[in-house]
Order: sequence, then structure tokens, then C-alpha cells
Amino acid sequence: MTDTIRRTLVLASASPARLGLLRQAGLDPRVEVSGVDEDALSAPTPGELAQILAEAKAEAVASLQAEPTLVIGCDSVLDLDGEALGKPGQPAEALRRWQSMRGREGVLRTGHCVIDTATGGRAGATASTTVRFGSPTDEEIAAYVASGEPLNVAGAFTLDGRSAPFIDGIDGDPGNVIGLSLPLLRGLLAKLGVRITDLWAPAS
Repeated sequence: MTDTIRRTLVLASASPARLGLLRQAGLDPRVEVSGVDEDALSAPTPGELAQILAEAKAEAVASLQAEPTLVIGCDSVLDLDGEALGKPGQPAEALRRWQSMRGREGVLRTGHCVIDTATGGRAGATASTTVRFGSPTDEEIAAYVASGEPLNVAGAFTLDGRSAPFIDGIDGDPGNVIGLSLPLLRGLLAKLGVRITDLWAPAS
């Protein structure tokens, strides 16, 4: 780091997929859910919406910190023909989305925001990955929706879960589709004078 202050790493997200990505990369953040009402925010484009949500989450959690902290806020939406698709919430909506998405391409946009409470510094950017959806049958879609997995994930799909067989391929960072772009995070930390290797948890 650029100075001797040790920061605690905090993930402002309840996403187990994001936490898993960070842990696989050697980081061990504390999780603090922001409580931001995602439905209360809007933006002209899906990419802008993802970034606004990420910033809101990071800001909400950063405001509660009493010690030097690096707060990571992220949010993902699927950009399908310019429409921002977040978590479907209900089975009927997840079913409708998959019937609309199959055989097509969408862009998964994930906003990232990192706030250093020790300095007040912040850095943010949005990563985009093109997703090529396969053509699952109506029966396969119904079975997937019945599993419950798509109800609480952006775009009603995951790259690392039960819908993986229904994704023909991607163009871009796979981690971004799962929920967080590690290369982008590294760059944002560098802008704040922090080396990602300094945040690695001690080897067990």
C-alpha cells in the first residue's frame, strides 16, 4: 500500500458468488450487506444502472465504517436489447425471460466501486461480457425455474450453476458474469495505491 495504514477489506454484497471469487483469489473480506433498495434507483442505460447501484452499495457500507476500510461494491444487470434485467424474483418472470433469451445474446454488465475510507479515495468502472445463450427446451426451462436458482440472480442465470449447460459461450471475463471482474478490481485498487497482493489472506 502507499502508506502504513492497514485497511480491512469489506464486500458490500450478500452474493455468495462474489465472495467465492474473492476468496479463490486469496482475499478474505468481511461481508456487510448495504440494504440499498435496488428498485428505487434508475439510470438511462443498463451499464449506468449497474454502476449507480454499485456506488450506492459501496457508499452505504463505507459510511458505517469506524476503521480504515476498503469497501467493494458491485451490482450486475443483464443488458438485453437495451433493457436492464436484474433479479426476476418470481417464477413466472424467470420463465418469461428464459423464453425470450434463448438462442440470443445479451451483455452482462457489472458495476464496480471501491472506496478507501482511510483517504476518501474512490475508483469505479463497469465491466461488460457478452453471453451467448443456448436454446433449452420449454421442459428444461421449466425445470430450471423450478430449481429456484434463477429467481435471485441478475438476468435469471448463472455461469457456474445449473444454467451452465444452457450457455453456449461468452466473450469477455467469466468472473464478471459470475459477479465480479478480478482484473478490473485489481486496476481499481491500483488507482487507489493498493496492490491486490497486499490484501491476500495469510496462507493457512
